[in-house]
Formats: sequence, structure tokens, C-alpha cells
Amino acid sequence: MINPQLIAPEILLAVSASLLLGFGVSKTTNRAPIVRIIAIAILLIYSVLSYVLGSIDDTAFNGALVGDAFGRYVKFFIGIAAAFGLLLAGNYLEREKLDQYEFSVLTLYAVLGMSIMVSANNLLALYIGVEMQALALYVMAAFNRDSLRASEAGLKYFVLGALSSGLLLYGISLIYGFTGSLNFTEIGAAVKANGLTRGIVTGLVFLLCGLGFKISAAPFHMWTPDVYEGAPTPVTGFFAAAPKFAAMALITRLVMGPFGEITDQWQQVIIVFAVMSMFIGAIGALRQTNIKRLMAYSSIANMGYALVPLAAGTIAGVKGMLIFMTIYIITVIGVFACILQMRIRDGMVERISDLSGLAKTNRGLTIALTVFMLSLMGIPPLLGFFGKLYAFLPAVDANLIWLVVLALVASVIGAFYYLRIIKIMWFDEADLEFIEPVPALRWTSMIAAILLIAIVIIPVVAGTGQAWIGDAAESLTAFAANTP
Repeated sequence: MINPQLIAPEILLAVSASLLLGFGVSKTTNRAPIVRIIAIAILLIYSVLSYVLGSIDDTAFNGALVGDAFGRYVKFFIGIAAAFGLLLAGNYLEREKLDQYEFSVLTLYAVLGMSIMVSANNLLALYIGVEMQALALYVMAAFNRDSLRASEAGLKYFVLGALSSGLLLYGISLIYGFTGSLNFTEIGAAVKANGLTRGIVTGLVFLLCGLGFKISAAPFHMWTPDVYEGAPTPVTGFFAAAPKFAAMALITRLVMGPFGEITDQWQQVIIVFAVMSMFIGAIGALRQTNIKRLMAYSSIANMGYALVPLAAGTIAGVKGMLIFMTIYIITVIGVFACILQMRIRDGMVERISDLSGLAKTNRGLTIALTVFMLSLMGIPPLLGFFGKLYAFLPAVDANLIWLVVLALVASVIGAFYYLRIIKIMWFDEADLEFIEPVPALRWTSMIAAILLIAIVIIPVVAGTGQAWIGDAAESLTAFAANTP
């Protein structure tokens, strides 16, 4: 019998998205604003439900989905990030005449896919979650149908996403063929009982490559700069936050669960992804003139940093990954909240050079964006410093000191392009006139202010949060060990 508490958040998203789809299409008048408000409320309720009602560790649908503290933690922040993303998107969509109710519905379906990914305890559930998320994101990337860049972004994302789906399915078929099961618990038991085979290792490598695409880990990052640049700016901000956290959580559950007994095999793949992502992201960003492309390469590098603690293969590494990803999505949403407030006569700010002289026209926005950039750099005592600290410590404890040294070198390289933005805002002469923020941007400014306060204040009051994250990390292996 299925415990209704376990799947209550997913049921809420599925039913609400379907009802809002019918509500939006039932009238000729544009219902986008009210659908967006309802969707934001649903996402916030989803976050609360994920944390409160899902307080029991159990499985559903014959073991296909699992409920544990790890999944509840990730779902909570995915819901919050998606709600903030929708709130930021409202004014932009209205101003660009793109405000359609389908955008909010697609966001709900994407979060539903992410929720299934995070709770997956079966390879088919894993694939269903990944594809449900991906199909919604393909459409969101190309949401501006009149833009050639957006259409190109959506097409590139779709074609390369189909390639990653092929890798996933091939990996799933190999693992099923060599273990005789799709269930994570049974796969783990088969690996432990029968030992390692080339087929299982090959299947795992294909799985990790397919999932590496979802977090834009190098060498599967090629879609990221073009999609980030071509997609509408609030969609880019959403891409950089919630989907990355969901995919990282899925990779963590996969390697620490059924394949926890063969850490030495998948550890090599994770290390290669981490090193390539950190340096390709850091070096690639140096040449960018478009701020959205720069944030794309920044996300590639940051996914490399997130993989460093995971390479340790320990519970401390899982905790480090959760801390880093939580801090990353807080910071990156703040960055895009600032970007969405900046307009020039020709439209949205996209070129980095357009930021010149911003300190003279909008000092508050300049300070906020400076703090977010310093946090991404990892400058103490801001929140980003603690993200990298807790990400690198597990790797040091696992004797992967050389990997941490490489991560520090990549961080130094990355500091250059963040400092370049700060220098352009504060010291360069203004070439273009910024348009004064309109009152409709008050929500965007409020979100930026809230996140700015979080970046500065959370390090002082982080004790309770660490205990929460510790419970989430420990539940990942504790539940698997106690599941028959």
C-alpha cells in the first residue's frame, strides 16, 4: 500500500499543472498573471509539503520512488528556486510580450520531473523524471518563438538532449542485462554478491555521461553557452539553478546507492568530469563578452566544484555537495535578479561592456551584484567561501589533495572574470544610458535584497542548517542499507 504522504508533493504538482493548463486555455483572455501567481503559491506549498508531510522514510510504486531526508532537502530548495524563478520572470515576460500561461505550467511540469529524479529508486523512474524535466525545459528555452536565437537554443538543446537520452538508455539496458533488475536496491545487492563486471562498469559510465549532460559537466557542456545566451533571461536563470541541483542529487543517489560498493570505479569518472569542468568553465569564461554566456561557463566550472566532494565517495562528500549546491543556487538566482533589473535603450543588458558606469547610475544594484560576484569567487566571509570550503574538505580527507589543488587553481582563474565585471561596473566610464527601474520591478529588487542579506548573514547562523544537511546526507546510505 502506498503511503499518501510520500507522494503528496508530486501529486500536488501533477494535479495543479493539469488544472492550470485547462484553466488557462478555457478563456480567450490572457490568464497568464493569475496562473503565474497560483503556480508560485503551488511551488511554495510543494516545498513545505516536501519537508513536512514527507517525514517518513519509505518507498512507493513497488520501490520505484523513495522518500528520505536527502530527497526532502533537495525538493525543498528546488521548489523555492522555481518559485523565485517564476517571480523574477513576470515583469520580463510582460515587457517582452511573452506573458503566456503555458510558461508557468511548463515550470510546474519541469519541477515535477525534477522531483521524480530526486526520489528515483529505479532506473525507469530515473529516466521518466529526466525526460519529463527535459521536455519542459526544451520548450522553455525556445519560448520566444519570434527570436531566431531562442529557436536555435531550443533546437540545440533538444538535439543534444536526445543524444544524452540515448546514452542513458544504453547505460540502463547494460545494467539491467548484467544485474537482472532495474531497482537500485536489487542492483546494489547484485553488485555486492556477484562482484564487478565490465558490463556493469560500462553501463554506469554511460549513465554518468548522460547525466553529465544535465549538469553541463565537461565534456558534455557544449550546449550550455548557446542555450544560456539564446533563451529568455529568466529561463537562463532558472536553468542555472533548480535543474542543476536536481541532476546533481540524482547522480549522488546513483553512485552512493546501488554503486556504493564500487567507489573506485565511478570515482575516476567523477574526477575526470570535475577537472575538465573546472578548467574548461574557468578558461572559457575569460573570452566571453556576453554576460549570459559568461554565466554559462561559470555554471560549468561550478558544477566541477560540486563534483569534487562527490569524488571522495563519503557521507562527508555528500554533505559538502549539498552545502555547495544550496549556496550556489542562492547566489546565481541573486545574480540573475540583478541582471533582470538592468535595461538600456536597446533592451536588456547582455554585453558585459554595457555594465560600464553602473555604479554612477544605480549604486545599490552595483553593490548587490558585486557581493554576488565576490560570493561566486569564494571570498570570505561571504556565503560562497563556505560553499567551497565544505566542498573541498571531504576531498582532502579522502587524500585527493591534488584534486583540491587543481580546484583552487581553477578558482583563481575564475576570479579574473568576476573581478573584471566588478571593475567595469565601478571604474569604467558609462557608454550607454541605463533606464530607471520601473515600479513593476519591485519584486525583482526585493528578491535580490533578500538573497543579498542571505549571502552575508547565513554564515553567522548556519548551525541548524548544517544539522539538517547532515541528516540528509546520512539518510542517503542509511535508508538503502535498511531496505530489504
